Amino acid sequence: MKSIREIFRIGTGPSSSHTMGPRKAAEMFLATHKGAAGFEVTLYGSLAATGKGHMTDTAIYDVLSQSDMPVKFIWKPEVFLPYHPNAMTIRSLDGIGFPTDEKTYYSVGGGAIEEEGKLHEGTPELYNLDSLTEIMQYCERTGRSYWEYVEQCEGPQIWEYLREVWEAMKTAVERGLAHEGRLPGPLNLQRKANSYYVKAGGYRDNLKSRGRVFAYALAVSEENASGGVIVTAPTCGSCGVVPGVLYHLWKSREFPEMQMLHALATAGLFGNVVKQNASISGAEVGCQGEVGVACAMAAAAASQLFGGSPAQIEYAAEMGLEHHLGMTCDPVCGLVQIPCIERNAYAAARALDANIYASFTDGSHRVSFDKLVKVMKETGHDLPSLYKETSTGGLAKDYTQM
Repeated sequence: MKSIREIFRIGTGPSSSHTMGPRKAAEMFLATHKGAAGFEVTLYGSLAATGKGHMTDTAIYDVLSQSDMPVKFIWKPEVFLPYHPNAMTIRSLDGIGFPTDEKTYYSVGGGAIEEEGKLHEGTPELYNLDSLTEIMQYCERTGRSYWEYVEQCEGPQIWEYLREVWEAMKTAVERGLAHEGRLPGPLNLQRKANSYYVKAGGYRDNLKSRGRVFAYALAVSEENASGGVIVTAPTCGSCGVVPGVLYHLWKSREFPEMQMLHALATAGLFGNVVKQNASISGAEVGCQGEVGVACAMAAAAASQLFGGSPAQIEYAAEMGLEHHLGMTCDPVCGLVQIPCIERNAYAAARALDANIYASFTDGSHRVSFDKLVKVMKETGHDLPSLYKETSTGGLAKDYTQM
């Protein structure tokens, strides 16, 4: 497995696969084609189906137009290339409009870009174990925690990076709580984080706690929907879950910073296992790979903070993902707003429940996290394409704007 830096990427929303990834692909292509007279970009499958709502064309245009050359877009939502549903081809053009070169890129989730069989990532393979079962057994055998295994593989420099991630997460929560008004796009959706936070203050402890978890997760998700700076965890569409849980626990329990970073490392490790063995792309496996994985990561982080054993942490994460199996990705109007924002708030609460449930056990259970990841991948591949970020089925089908 590669570094957890690729699970936690600091960038702008609203979508890691549809905004951050295509922007990166355009930068890569432009770097070797600066002499082109113009560019033609063909978007396929999910990138084409929901690209306008996710501002895919804007992200690409902002990069390629820096060369002061025209950029033409071709949309082919009905064409799915076999390697991955998020595909795009960029062509360089000469002075009379004929192609001089082209490359096809795949945005495979979390902002990562691949050419077929070739991953464009800056970090090498760092982890010698790819399954959570093997990692858990190693931790139990050596007396190490999951975060210690992360440090062993990544080196002590990972803590400085995770400190930047944690600061970005906290800033996103606080910026989201301070903002009010309407989110961009045709849905005319109002921000809710601030009002949830204010209302939560009027309740007794239990409801106050839950209301503030909702508020923190909503705050980050609303920042993402407005194109603000957030951290993928593991994606933009699910970016509110992990910070919503961790910010709440930090505020309410006053955990030291280093313990928060250890929890982030644990969360990143679980997300990394899913990325390695299945997918974190909504266009490939549905929202179970985004919000479901985020819930698992947050549950693992919470269990780590409360002193869970490796087995209890694994169980908390397994429950966080298991109860999102089959979740479709059906964004209304192709925007990361309905049902995405609300799902982040619910998943944050569910992650805390998964931690509590696991804490009542000794960590033993029948279905392993690795087995669940395999089932999630199979379930995602069985889902029809209309439920995988194309906005042609589910909640997105025949939606009438108010």
